[in-house]
Amino acid sequence: MTEGDAASAAAEQGSRNLMLRVFAALVLAPSAIALADAGGWLWAGLVMLASIGLYVEWLMVVGAVREKPVVATGGVALALSGLCLASERIDAALIVSAIGLAAVALLSPPPRRWSAAGFLYAVVAEIASILVRLDQTYGFVALVLILLVVWATDIGGFFAGRTFGGPKLWPRVSPKKTWAGAAGGFLVSLAVSAGFAALGLAKTGPILLLGAALSIASQLGDLLESAVKRRFGVKDSSHLIPGHGGLMDRLDGFVAAVVFAAILGLLRGGMDGVGRGLMIW
Repeated sequence: MTEGDAASAAAEQGSRNLMLRVFAALVLAPSAIALADAGGWLWAGLVMLASIGLYVEWLMVVGAVREKPVVATGGVALALSGLCLASERIDAALIVSAIGLAAVALLSPPPRRWSAAGFLYAVVAEIASILVRLDQTYGFVALVLILLVVWATDIGGFFAGRTFGGPKLWPRVSPKKTWAGAAGGFLVSLAVSAGFAALGLAKTGPILLLGAALSIASQLGDLLESAVKRRFGVKDSSHLIPGHGGLMDRLDGFVAAVVFAAILGLLRGGMDGVGRGLMIW
């Protein structure tokens, strides 16, 4: 194969991957928003299944997925925690999560920290995602803000990086990410946040600051997942989602953003007012 043939094949593969990414996004994004709108057990069920998927993929990445007791214990703990959260028994969910973390750590072969870190990653994402939505008045709007900012950061970063190229953001961890892509994603996320202000859903200054913080958290979450995969020599966490890889590949930014949002909402609105704490300033 000549150099020109190789370049043409690479371009064709890139175009095919882009089409798959767009198609998958057109299916998954409306579905996620519809279930977020429904809230309750439907949203909690989606989050619970996604969290179990994140945990299993993490174990695949770190090479611990063959340890059946570790997989089963963590999966059961995540399911029970999700059921408790859906029933608004947050105290019970936290107890189950703590027991699950201890059990996974004890059952894991050395080095135990990687399996335990995977369970912690999944359960924190589960708790945060459901807590944000629990607020009946502001939960859905807060969750949609997080989702749209994360998607805008990802899409803006993808196209800005391809268009402008330039210096790499952190080549040792993620060779394809550029400073131009990071800036492009950040700017698009600000435009999304401004849209919420224009619709009268939040004050302009605070929502722009929140959108900026969520975008940065999303990009840091992306880099964290890339660092874990780089540590274990893995390109994609799985091939579950066409054009996107696995759940970890698709949800890395969302996990970081929703955890940050939940912490901020808890500090401002308390356990029962996470959504209010995010949207009312």
